[in-house]
Amino acid sequence: MSVVTQIWVASLMFLNTFSLVPVAAQLSQQDVGRLSFRPADHRIAYGPDALQFGDLRLPMGSGPHPLAIIVHGGCWLAAFADLQLMSPLSDALTQAGIATWNIEFRSVDQAGGGWPNTLLDVASAVDYSRDLAAQHPINLERVVIVGHSAGGHLAQWAAARHRLTQDSPLFRKNPLPVIGTVGLASINDLQRYLQESASCGQSIPRLLGGSPTDVPERYRDASPAEMLPLGGKQVLIIGAQDTIVKPQHNRTFAGTAQKRGDDVQLIVLDNAGHFDVIAPTSRDWPTIEAAVLSIVNSVKK
Repeated sequence: MSVVTQIWVASLMFLNTFSLVPVAAQLSQQDVGRLSFRPADHRIAYGPDALQFGDLRLPMGSGPHPLAIIVHGGCWLAAFADLQLMSPLSDALTQAGIATWNIEFRSVDQAGGGWPNTLLDVASAVDYSRDLAAQHPINLERVVIVGHSAGGHLAQWAAARHRLTQDSPLFRKNPLPVIGTVGLASINDLQRYLQESASCGQSIPRLLGGSPTDVPERYRDASPAEMLPLGGKQVLIIGAQDTIVKPQHNRTFAGTAQKRGDDVQLIVLDNAGHFDVIAPTSRDWPTIEAAVLSIVNSVKK
């Protein structure tokens, strides 16, 4: 074997060892949509509109169980997603011992959706947890809200409603206290995301009824970044390969929130994309499950 051939073979072995190791492809929304899940125990209306409902799943045992309120994403558009996208995640968390309330709401492309009703629907669904606890073994002192993408925005906003003033159209008395949030590829700064994203960001003026210049008070009342400190424990989990919500979006928010006194943990998952974080079959699922459990178990059972 010539010296040149030896060098070539050695180089090929090096590449096979380090560069050509297959990296798992990121999951698509279609991949998640094909996952199996057990049906909910109850489908329950929390309001009079046909879209004001949620799926309740209860773990085995007498309880009372901690509760995870689940908020789907989809760019605030029903054309892109509904609560079924989060059904596999909800089922998996229920099997881990957490009751799940997977909520539907009026999106901006549906009758009655947009400002302020999309946000108010989520608020009503969260507060309806009190009614659920009156009928089912749920511990209201151990409630976490879990949201994905645009649903991450809605989850963090719902947890921060106690900061709204009475003159806000989004203000409601006595919002349900929650002990924390898990934002999965969460959009947490509406004005920044509007500038960053040519995809989901284009829905934000539809959600709030105008641009930051047109309706600055709505961005102030609806964007978690404008409502800091949110309170409670926050865990932000995002894939390093996410192209819909860039990791830097969460890094910037986490840094600002920490400076304002919030308890925020940021986890960036290597090789994960936008939908890996909601798939119980993904290699990163143990991290997501552990984050939810860490919050509900932070309060004495």
